[in-house]
Amino acid sequence: MKRDESPMQNRIQRRTLLSRAGLGLAAAAAAPRSLASNVWRSQGQEEAAPGAGLHHAPKAKRVVQLFMSGGPSQIDLFDHKPLLQERNGEELPDSVRRGQRLTGMSGNQASLPLAGTIFKFAKHGESGAEISELLPYTAKIADELCIVRSLVTDAINHDPAATFALTGSQIAGRPSLGAWLSYGLGTLNRDLPQFCALVTQGKGGQPLYDRLWGSGFLSSRHSGVQLRAGADPVLFLNDPPGIDRKVRRRMLDALRRAAEDDAARSGSDAPLDRIAQAELAFRMQESIPNVADLSDEPESTYALYGEDARKPGTFAANCLLARRLLERDVRFVQLFHQGWDQHGGLPGAIRTQCKETDQASAALVTDLKSRGLLDDTLVVWGGEFGRTCYSQGALTKTNYGRDHHPRCSTIWMAGGGSHAGHTHGATDDFSYNIAADPVHIHDLNATLLQLLGLDHERLTYRHQGRRYRLTDVHGEVISALLG
Repeated sequence: MKRDESPMQNRIQRRTLLSRAGLGLAAAAAAPRSLASNVWRSQGQEEAAPGAGLHHAPKAKRVVQLFMSGGPSQIDLFDHKPLLQERNGEELPDSVRRGQRLTGMSGNQASLPLAGTIFKFAKHGESGAEISELLPYTAKIADELCIVRSLVTDAINHDPAATFALTGSQIAGRPSLGAWLSYGLGTLNRDLPQFCALVTQGKGGQPLYDRLWGSGFLSSRHSGVQLRAGADPVLFLNDPPGIDRKVRRRMLDALRRAAEDDAARSGSDAPLDRIAQAELAFRMQESIPNVADLSDEPESTYALYGEDARKPGTFAANCLLARRLLERDVRFVQLFHQGWDQHGGLPGAIRTQCKETDQASAALVTDLKSRGLLDDTLVVWGGEFGRTCYSQGALTKTNYGRDHHPRCSTIWMAGGGSHAGHTHGATDDFSYNIAADPVHIHDLNATLLQLLGLDHERLTYRHQGRRYRLTDVHGEVISALLG
């Protein structure tokens, strides 16, 4: 052993020698593999990916998605229905339901009483957007918002609906939106992940799975990296005791040589993908503590985002962390906030949800604008579906619940080339069916890709004999949503 080699380094070199002798083949076979060549097909031509280039000039280069897990009630937040309030307590008309399916949770109710919201609405800004009293901070940025009241999905239960919204398929296993962006556009900052996921700590509600920010059948290097509250924002990032940066560097160099040999022998990119992730982790050991350390933020930041921003793991703290990631050119940041599944006790529960999220959501938009980042950063707020206009369970003057409703929901966008001060689409008088300008989940995702300079029909990946894309074989860009 040479003098500058540690016992750990010596063991790595012995493993490398054994791998070259063929004993590493079983491990390579068991490891995840790239199942297809990473290529785009464009008008009969194939281009190398990831980061192969834009299909057209982008309006946005970063995205932050605020995912309200559980399905926020559009009727109580953005879709004001005076007639529904007037007919409160009446039976849901058959002419409105049209025989459409209900979930098993309310489908067997003897009565489906209409439930108008108990919350007041008002028009805000020059755009005159109607927004509930539950969202006073969002109301202040009304003229920055592109509100879509006519979003429709195919799924009626949480898991398939969230999977559909975030991957374009109700069946698990497809790449997430952030993974597609990483694959198509590459990274803007080599020292940080191109895709980060942040989950509000300590919230109950529908479970979240890491496949929602996973890479599916794309290379694992395109997966989102979850950042957590506390001393270790990324699990297993720190070196174990006794391993310093120099030793770690030598270990990585040895692993790279082994990976290159493995890739040459197997014809697979998987070994190179794994070493690329290890190299990123090495760089993140310095970059992540820097971005996660909020000690340099002035008091004005906490006045803007709210006192919760001082508490790691809260939605407000995650919004602040998202801004720090975006200003360092992380391509895609996804925030998850659970608890929007109000089958009963909606008035009290939705007040809590809005108190936890309203100020920080609006602050993020305001902060990005003040830093000159909103023009090329797209902010998207919404959940997996909407809620019913009838009450699930008993209806009283002060209390009601709402079941899942896939046929219409409301989301909003801001910045990144979206149509500011615009409200798109309309629902019927009961917020039960789309009355004008429907926007399907595939249409929304096609439009998001359009703003980022990508043609959703050309961003494809060959897997198991066919070419896949985020929008499957559907989707149209909704030009009215573009600024």
